[in-house]
Amino acid sequence: MAENTPKTGPTRLDANKVDMSQFGLHRKDYQPEAKGPLDGVRVVDMSRLVCGNLLTFNLGDMGAEVIKIEAAGKGDPLRAWGDGGIEAQWKVYARNKKSMALNLRDPQAIGIVKKLVEGAQILVEGFRPGRLEEMDLAPETLWAINPKLVIVRISGYGQSGPYKERPGFGSVVESMSGFASRNGFADREPVLPPFALADSVAGLQGAFATVVALRAAEQEGGKGQVVDLALLEPMYAIMGPEALVYQLTGKSRPRTGSSSTTASPRNVYETSDGKFIGMSASIQTMAERVFRMIGREDLITTEGFRTNMERVKNREEVDRIVGGWIKTKTLAEVAKTFEEQSITASPIYEQDDILRDEHFREREVIIELPDDQLGTVPMQNVSPRLSETPGVIRTPAPERGQHSVALLEDLGYGAAEIENLKEKGVVEG
Repeated sequence: MAENTPKTGPTRLDANKVDMSQFGLHRKDYQPEAKGPLDGVRVVDMSRLVCGNLLTFNLGDMGAEVIKIEAAGKGDPLRAWGDGGIEAQWKVYARNKKSMALNLRDPQAIGIVKKLVEGAQILVEGFRPGRLEEMDLAPETLWAINPKLVIVRISGYGQSGPYKERPGFGSVVESMSGFASRNGFADREPVLPPFALADSVAGLQGAFATVVALRAAEQEGGKGQVVDLALLEPMYAIMGPEALVYQLTGKSRPRTGSSSTTASPRNVYETSDGKFIGMSASIQTMAERVFRMIGREDLITTEGFRTNMERVKNREEVDRIVGGWIKTKTLAEVAKTFEEQSITASPIYEQDDILRDEHFREREVIIELPDDQLGTVPMQNVSPRLSETPGVIRTPAPERGQHSVALLEDLGYGAAEIENLKEKGVVEG
């Protein structure tokens, strides 16, 4: 299959499939010849599932050549996270990537990885700690081939510590990090997020750390290093000053639903037509503006409501007053009033609200790209936006092993040798 050929296959139409033309999304073509700020950087991606794929998704969007190493005959497990037989997650996270399918239990496949590393700047892996060493791909071995190689090692708990051997999927980390204990309502069980939050947080932090390590390697006298990316630590890092709060109070912060222990009024409020709006008055002037808006200017000088700290302690009463006013209005009325008064609030959007929103459309937050299977696929645009060297979507998500032959040829393997590797099951493609 040609290197940049979009994924092919029968169109899978479902009775629930939405006609996306009603939303007027901006349609873009893939730009295989475009270059981004990371042009010339080769990434060998041996990771799996969300964290590593999101990390290299960001590098690929910014121009890096990402070579995705998939298990021959299986592929990345992310391919199985789909809907109606469509590899929905893969279509997004695997854009701007090339797929090489290898049987990594075969020494010849390990030899191919080593050849790839010779011309790479970054290797990303997501095996259990120690597995890379067992595969004869220890950092010291790789640095002997390429001294400036940045090696990103993704695991649940890190490359050291008593838990390093434990399997560490995101849900476990979201439980252990303290996130779940804070998420939900006080009178109910802790709540895990409905998407891969820990993996996503770690993937974003990992992309940042990878570029920092790459910058260090490129400086005079710089060398390669390991980025020890544990899912647990970025997840704990975004929780804020939890340990300090415990030191000061002797208690862990409670679950508060959609209210906050740091600002009030801040909550999700129901309107008279059974819809919801989220509002946050996290600065004093905003809280005073809210009180004036609902006709309770007296609260600005009333004990228990005067300062943010007083309001947080008294947040149930604050929410009763503010929520009571909102409950008498429709969502349209509340949203219009809030906008007129410059109150920081928004209706609780579902996906159709997002797709219809003029701001999302004008800034092309979601775009449509061509797809042989579905006609077009909507997905998030490149972010963040760089004014001078923006990222770009060059190629669609590849089929398993789509680029194996082309990459082997690039590494100097001859046609007969490649055919032999395919016959032996070392390579798929």
